[in-house]
Amino acid sequence: MSDDIPFDRTPPQVGRIDVVSDRLRRVVAPNGGPFTFTGTCSYIVGRGRVAIVDPGPADPAHIARLLDAVRGESVDAVIVTHTHRDHSPAAAAVSASTGAKTYGAGRHRSARPLRLGEINALDASADHDFVPDVILGDGDAVTGPDWTLTAIATPGHCANHLALSLAQDGVLLSGDHVMAWSTSIVAPPDGAMGDYMTSLQKLLGRAEQRYFPGHGGPVGQPQAFLRALIAHRRMREASILKALAAGDGTISAIVARVYEGLRPELVGAAALNTLAHLEDLCARGVARTDGAPAMDGRFAVAG
Repeated sequence: MSDDIPFDRTPPQVGRIDVVSDRLRRVVAPNGGPFTFTGTCSYIVGRGRVAIVDPGPADPAHIARLLDAVRGESVDAVIVTHTHRDHSPAAAAVSASTGAKTYGAGRHRSARPLRLGEINALDASADHDFVPDVILGDGDAVTGPDWTLTAIATPGHCANHLALSLAQDGVLLSGDHVMAWSTSIVAPPDGAMGDYMTSLQKLLGRAEQRYFPGHGGPVGQPQAFLRALIAHRRMREASILKALAAGDGTISAIVARVYEGLRPELVGAAALNTLAHLEDLCARGVARTDGAPAMDGRFAVAG
């Protein structure tokens, strides 16, 4: 987290059905924590014939609330923004109860293969069981009577991450790519910093006036927020290069210098974010290391 981004940490209430735009209802799952804020935001799009976006974790109480919220309506689609276990596991139960097809960018996949001796620190958070009935590519649409959700490929946080534009309401369902309450973790090998930055740039200039993320409340001025996120990542990159120039060649030393005062439970996430930055810096020839960038590697400024 950083003070250079205009965060809004107003906590959405868990379990309540909130009408957040003309065609959008939100139900927050009870899975709050350091990386999920008050919990995963599941969204119901439309009235009468609806879609459910990010049905959330396999929590029976949350699934029951979602199904109760659409009682008497027809669920045409269950869509996931990405395959992390706080977003997609409930899709199977909701699909089975409603007969709706599932949609997503495909099975869980990493931004790059695991390297020899490397362990995927976030593998336990991946939902390897979700296989969508319908694969959504960039620009593909799912439609209802008075709504259209258009998929925007936004890899970075996760290789198969999608955002969904609801043009009728001027809304973007941004998943974990852009959140009002916190920056997004970018953790190799699932995520990649180069992809993440490209995906942020991709959203610049779009017309949506509000973003509704996978955790926390809405982003009210998304274009200004996007510019702040990009600037923050560039400042983080500059801080990492400064640490390298000062002789802090390991990720643990860089984290201690760059993330001074960080809460202990967030140190692991900071290390993964730092590795993502270093992978990108090495790929661009700005930093160097022996062999492939690794969590236990030594790094230096290139040149």
